[in-house]
Amino acid sequence: MTKETSNHNRITAIDALRGFAVMGIMLLHNIEHFNFYSFPKVEQAWLRSLDSSIWDMMFFTFSGKAYAIFALLFGFTFYLQSHHCEQWGMDFRNRYMWRLLLLLGFGFINALFFPGEILVLYAILGFALVPVRHWSNKALLWLAVILMLQPAEWAKVIYAICCPEANPQQMIYSLGDVYPQLAGSSFWEMVKVNFVTGQLASLNWAWCYGRVFQTTSLFIFGMLIGRVGLFRTSTADELNRSRSFWTKVLCYSAPMALLFYYGKRFLFSLIDNPFMKSSITTIFNSWYNLFFMLSIVGIFLLLYWTRPIALQRWLVPYGKMSLTNYVTQSIIGSFLYFGYGLGLYAQCGITISFCIGIVFLILQVAFAHWWMARHQRGPLETIWHRLTWWKK
Repeated sequence: MTKETSNHNRITAIDALRGFAVMGIMLLHNIEHFNFYSFPKVEQAWLRSLDSSIWDMMFFTFSGKAYAIFALLFGFTFYLQSHHCEQWGMDFRNRYMWRLLLLLGFGFINALFFPGEILVLYAILGFALVPVRHWSNKALLWLAVILMLQPAEWAKVIYAICCPEANPQQMIYSLGDVYPQLAGSSFWEMVKVNFVTGQLASLNWAWCYGRVFQTTSLFIFGMLIGRVGLFRTSTADELNRSRSFWTKVLCYSAPMALLFYYGKRFLFSLIDNPFMKSSITTIFNSWYNLFFMLSIVGIFLLLYWTRPIALQRWLVPYGKMSLTNYVTQSIIGSFLYFGYGLGLYAQCGITISFCIGIVFLILQVAFAHWWMARHQRGPLETIWHRLTWWKK
């Protein structure tokens, strides 16, 4: 294997993995009607059964895992950019913080159409990488583990033990508050409520369900993986080392995912205190999603490094345009399902919405292949890149 070939494989493997994550997000958003949980009544028993099966399958496979992959690769990308700048004798810190502000801008645009958008959260939490970027590997590992343990939720558990009668309200803002505007015909009312109430509800949800600590932890894990070189395949030794690591990860994470999947149900049944049960649920779901996500990443990379299947090769250009695809799916999805557009929320159940998602995905992937054959980066990626390096 030549260096050029292996480098190409390394880059495309990560692009394909990122595309896989965006694919999962896309399909979930469609069956959720882009966080507008309103569905027509289904009369046929067979269709209700099919709806339930598709819903369970998609949430089992992608819910909490696709975003986790995205977060892991976010930290890895930060390492690559920072490392390259150091090789050029540049300090990436200020440029990176400016880049996060640009991402925040993209997030605000996305938030106009989609009340559950995550770019704003990523832009805010991304600043956590700046003060720790020069920490030792051991210190980074400890910090990532502590954050993944969900310290805020354990504090709530202790509070519930000390004050068993307490059950404070945690969700101050709810996505249900935006439903009247999502169903309405006014585009501007939908935009206003999404940008304010929708974003507050999304951030409130991220805090209450452990996404803040989990996402920050995965950012650090991704940076650490890049620093240690566990995605590298430039030489035969590096390829063998990466394969060995992800094989071990798969061997450990798959049994742990099964243990948490079945064990958490038994544990939850033993807890009566609703406040404590909510925190324990957040903790164990976070760990379950972590191990399940690591199993997916291990299987995906090992397959790609051995012989990439058609789906993986198909997703490479899609992954290179992840920002463009994520934002455009929100814009088009809101038009498809919300009241100001086609209002399909009232006509399409889960199965039909899933089929729409597949067609939507195929069209996005086809466009990504066409675009990347002619350009180095996607449309929004080009804007992000040029504004990041506008003085260079």
